Amino acid sequence: MNIVMKFTILILVLCGIVLAEDATLEKCVRPPMVTTDLGTIKGVTDRTLFGRQFYSFKGIRYAEPPVGDLRFKPPVPVKSWKGVYDATKDGPACPQPLLRPVSEDCLFLNVHTPRLPRRTKNPKYPVIIYVHPGSLTTLTGNSAAVGGQYLLDQDVVLVTSNYRLSSLGMLSTGDELATGNNALKDQVEVMRWVNKHIKKFGGDPNNVLLAGYSAGGLSVSIHLVSPMSRGLFHKVAIMSGCAFGNNIKKTNLFDLAQKQARIVGCPDDTSANIIKCLKTIPAETLGDTLESFRIFGTDPQFIWEPVIEPDFGQERFLVESPFTSVQCGRIADVPVMTGITSDELIFLAQPVVANDTWLEVLNRDWNKIAPIAFYYDPDAPNVNEKSAELKNFYFNGQPVNSGSLVPLGEIYSDSLSGFGVNRGANVLSRFLSNSVYYYAFTYKGRFSNFNPPGGNDKYVVHFDDMLYAFWNSLQFPKFKKTDPEAATVKKTDNCLV
Repeated sequence: MNIVMKFTILILVLCGIVLAEDATLEKCVRPPMVTTDLGTIKGVTDRTLFGRQFYSFKGIRYAEPPVGDLRFKPPVPVKSWKGVYDATKDGPACPQPLLRPVSEDCLFLNVHTPRLPRRTKNPKYPVIIYVHPGSLTTLTGNSAAVGGQYLLDQDVVLVTSNYRLSSLGMLSTGDELATGNNALKDQVEVMRWVNKHIKKFGGDPNNVLLAGYSAGGLSVSIHLVSPMSRGLFHKVAIMSGCAFGNNIKKTNLFDLAQKQARIVGCPDDTSANIIKCLKTIPAETLGDTLESFRIFGTDPQFIWEPVIEPDFGQERFLVESPFTSVQCGRIADVPVMTGITSDELIFLAQPVVANDTWLEVLNRDWNKIAPIAFYYDPDAPNVNEKSAELKNFYFNGQPVNSGSLVPLGEIYSDSLSGFGVNRGANVLSRFLSNSVYYYAFTYKGRFSNFNPPGGNDKYVVHFDDMLYAFWNSLQFPKFKKTDPEAATVKKTDNCLV
């Protein structure tokens, strides 16, 4: 036996690898390690759609746990640690009814990179910070939902994260006890973390794309005008959601704080009593109350909204109406990409048209339900006239019925997504000196987030474009390079990068 063979056998024994058909030496490869100012982090190795190796660092804490006295407070930057931080698996999602496991201690981020710095050589790849969708009430930035297996075929570093949801992230009582917008401040803390540490992962902190989808797109559009976010990104992608549709005017969400209190059995008289009691309620219980806020079917979709923060001496995320900020030039003047899918939110119409009781209620109480479902001011003096005009435009003045999937889907799509994106594209193109790019995504692949009964009609809906940017292993199989979708994966990733 020669020395080469002896050495090979020794390696196989040390690594515990069974000599079988699928045997591999990959278990012997040292896990990727990164040393930041906070401490050393251990990650894992993965492969992209086209076979490129990349490195993932999952579940990195970016803020202190928002528990106890920190509940309903802005995020506190994470402290350094000793030893090696295990970033080989995702942290829990933030409390919500849709996913498990969840935890109030959920402020974690993931970093996916194709290459790490070596000695003095740093690739300094462009960075994408992706803000996940979910109406500010659900979903996650975890790698099971936002995997890097497609995007990392490009020379880019991807950062995804969790941020607090629903009342835990957006409670606002109009005083110093809960000033609001903490979910958005969590997102700022992610950007600050990236600015300080992303060089250690091969990223360029001076070349950051802030991208968001749906509620993430709404968030990104407000980061454009937030003084807290200024200088932390250099271009934006506002996808299928935008804050420039209906103007943000509220300075607090005290009525929602009262409703949250009543739902869980807390007093609803003063902000002090509400917050004192809500701090005793398990976070998972608060997260699971989402459906109790619905008024008709699954509406309203948007419950917890950003607010203009009064000045109580805190660092304010939003100090004035976003429209005022844009018109007065108090905005990050950066390149913008924005757009929608061809059929957007048609799936919201499906449970309505399939339910005779819901149809009866919708038609009977149209003037009451329409402003709530389609997101316009129910207290406006001419609200009934607006509601009548909408019914005439989308339904020719006729009752909504079981055959109204498309027109009802169109009004959901236009009111909750298309109007905001279109208005945002127009406003930003008027007041920014940088370019504003406007797209429509129309590709019909084999998979979709909406498969209507019968299966004859195919639609391109909300989130369908993200099937080709990120692997969502919770819902869809991983594409192979021989699949017909592979070309669209390349096109989508090239657009983002």
